[in-house]
Amino acid sequence: MTASSESEQVSRLSDRIDTTVAHPARRYNYWLGGKDNFAVDRASGDQIAALYPAIRTVARENRGFLQRAVRFLAAEAGVRQFLDVGTGIPSADNTHEVAQSVAPESRVVYVDNDPMVLVHARALLASSAAGATAYLDADLRDPERILADAELHRTLDLSRPVGLMLIAVAHFLHDDDRPYDLVARLVDALPSGSYLALSHVTMDFMPPEILAQMAAQAASGRMRTDGYPRSREQVARFFDGLELVEPGIEAVSRWRPEAPLEDLPPLADTSIYGALARKP
Repeated sequence: MTASSESEQVSRLSDRIDTTVAHPARRYNYWLGGKDNFAVDRASGDQIAALYPAIRTVARENRGFLQRAVRFLAAEAGVRQFLDVGTGIPSADNTHEVAQSVAPESRVVYVDNDPMVLVHARALLASSAAGATAYLDADLRDPERILADAELHRTLDLSRPVGLMLIAVAHFLHDDDRPYDLVARLVDALPSGSYLALSHVTMDFMPPEILAQMAAQAASGRMRTDGYPRSREQVARFFDGLELVEPGIEAVSRWRPEAPLEDLPPLADTSIYGALARKP
C-alpha cells in the first residue's frame, strides 16, 4: 500500500468514528490510563466505575492475563503464530511485542472492527525483522470474512498451530449472536496443536450489594450495557472439545500469577474469567 493510499484509507476510516456513542475499545483504553478516547467513553467508564470502582483493576488484570498467556504460548508451547481478535487500541506489551520478545520470528494478525484501532494500527504493525504482523478491519461476528481474508493467509499458515486470542471480547456477543458458534468456527479452522485463550466478564465474584445496584440502574434505564456477563459454566462452553491448560478457568488474576497469592486483588475486584486450552 502506498503512503497516499494508506492516508486515504485512514481518512475514510476516521469518518466512521462516532464520538457520540461510547465504544468498548476506547472505554477500555480510558480505564487503562490511555488517551485514545472521547468524552462519551470517559462518561460511560466513569458511570460503570461509580457502581463498580474495581473496574480499572479488572482492566489491568485482564491485560496481565493476555501477556502471561502469550508468554506461555511462545515460551512453553512453542506457538509462533497468533490471531488476536478484538485486539483493542494499542497499549503496552501487545501480543506481538510479548511473543516476539520470546521468539522474534512470531507472526501475528490483529482483528478489530473499531476504526480508531485501525487509525493506530501502525503501532500494531511494528514487527521484529524476523517476524510479521498484519491488521484486519473485521468483526468477530463475521468469522468467514476473517478466515477468507488474503492478508490473514499471507501472514499466517493455518496448517500450523495458531494461538487464537479472544481477550475481553466474547462478552460483547449477545446470545442472539450465537457466540459459541462464532468461536467454534474460528477454532475449527485451526489445526491440532492450536490454542484458544479467552477472557470473559462474569458476575460470579461481585458482591450482592453491587449486583443489586447494577440491576436497579439497568431497570431504571440509567445505565445502558453493551456487555453480557456469563457464569463459569457458560464460559466453559467456549472450551468444549479442547484441553484446558492448568489451572483451568480462573479469575484472570489467578491464572498463572507472577505475584504471591496474598498480593493479588480480591476476587470481588477481578470479575473476569480467563483460560487457555489446546485443540487436540
